[in-house]
Amino acid sequence: MSIDLNTFTEQFQLDDKALDSTEIPWIPQTERSWFKPLRFDLTNGSWINLLKVKPGGVVDRHRHTGGKVMAYTLQGQWRYLERDWVAKPGTFVFEPPGDIHTLTVDGDEDMITLFMLEGSLQYLDDNDKIIQQVDVFSKLKLYLEYCEKNNIPVVDLTF
Repeated sequence: MSIDLNTFTEQFQLDDKALDSTEIPWIPQTERSWFKPLRFDLTNGSWINLLKVKPGGVVDRHRHTGGKVMAYTLQGQWRYLERDWVAKPGTFVFEPPGDIHTLTVDGDEDMITLFMLEGSLQYLDDNDKIIQQVDVFSKLKLYLEYCEKNNIPVVDLTF
C-alpha cells in the first residue's frame, strides 16, 4: 500500500521551531564584540548567529574554510579592510570558501548583522599562520559555558 508524499514526509521531517531570541544572551567574543547564537547544525557543521560589534571594533583577519558565509546587515555599518564596499542595513553579503578579510565597524552605531556560516574560521597572523580556529562546536561550547557560568537557562539550538 502506498501513501502520499505529504504523509510520508511528515513521518521523517524535523519539527519546525520558532525561537524568541530575547531568551538567548549575547556572548562576549572580545571587548567590543558579541554573538547571539540562533542555530547550531551539528550534522553539517554550520551555525547561524547575530554578531554585534561596537563602533571602532574589529573582527581580526580570518579565513573561511569548509563552506560559504552569508550575512544580512540589520543595524549600523561595517566593511572589510580588504574590500571597497560598505555594508549597511539591508545589505546582503556572500563570502566564498577561502575568503580572507578583516571586519571593521565604522560610524557611531553598533553593528548588528545576521551571519549564516559553514565550516570554520581560521584567525591568521601577519604571516598567514593559523592562531585560532572556530567552528560550530567551539561556538556551541562558548554558548553553553556562558549560560552555565551566568545561571542562564540554555535554549536548545541544535536542530
